Amino acid sequence: MVDTTSIGHTFPPLSVDVHAERLRLFAKAIGETRPEYVDEAAARAAGHPSLPAPPTYTAALSMEGPDPFSWMRELGIEVAQVLHGAQAFRYYAPIYAGDRLTFAARIANVVQKRGGSRAFIVKVTDITNQSGVRVAEMRSTIVVRDG
Repeated sequence: MVDTTSIGHTFPPLSVDVHAERLRLFAKAIGETRPEYVDEAAARAAGHPSLPAPPTYTAALSMEGPDPFSWMRELGIEVAQVLHGAQAFRYYAPIYAGDRLTFAARIANVVQKRGGSRAFIVKVTDITNQSGVRVAEMRSTIVVRDG
């Protein structure tokens, strides 16, 4: 079981390109109907340099690595024992098609509950663009069931 010694553990960064066509598909998948999310001309008319990323798109991008669950195995967590607990986003700057984002994740907290049979693990991921500007923070909580 993961314990508090994992707090502060960092993971190798992941860099991912933001592609216009993938933004369009994501916008469609979440039911986004505003034209600036799917049409370049509408995005520019709305004052954007390119298609903006819809909210929560960073969660999809964070799964782009060759093995998005390797961080769990690195901590000795069996994926079959994991439940999604919570997800939160904080945005600092817009994300656009053409950006290259870097995801830098760390374990921010581990809380044991139910006599140690449950661990609540909070992973915080700072996201910066190609200019080094912090554009977002993702906070994910997973619940790890013992055995």
